[in-house]
Amino acid sequence: MDTPIPENQNVTVTPVPIPPNVTPAPMSPPSQPIPTPNQPLSHSSNTGTAILAYLGILIIVPFLTDAKNDPFVKFHIKQGLALIISELVGSFIFVIPILGWIVGAFLGLFNLIMIITGIINAATGKQKELPILGQFARNFNF
Repeated sequence: MDTPIPENQNVTVTPVPIPPNVTPAPMSPPSQPIPTPNQPLSHSSNTGTAILAYLGILIIVPFLTDAKNDPFVKFHIKQGLALIISELVGSFIFVIPILGWIVGAFLGLFNLIMIITGIINAATGKQKELPILGQFARNFNF
């Protein structure tokens, strides 16, 4: 516990000497700039094109542009293709009466959550696989 110093006493502070054989390490700037919260983590300028990969038929847009050569966009196109296949499977299952309606509805909700997850990942510059579906996207080669 610190003892308070009365105001009428003078206190002298003696600096601690640095040994002569010790040199302080130079301060170097960080090797990469620290992103601000609103700045995407990716250096890709094709974030908007990557978002289109999750919006159904609009996945054609990245295929028709030169953005498909960007690895960031290519990753999200593959994720979007896996999602479209899941949506098609859900559409076929939904045709089956009663049990198909239930399973199809759950699959539709799952696909909606995957669309939102994919858009968030693309908008924030992340190349993160979609849960469950992402592993199938690795099989696409183009």
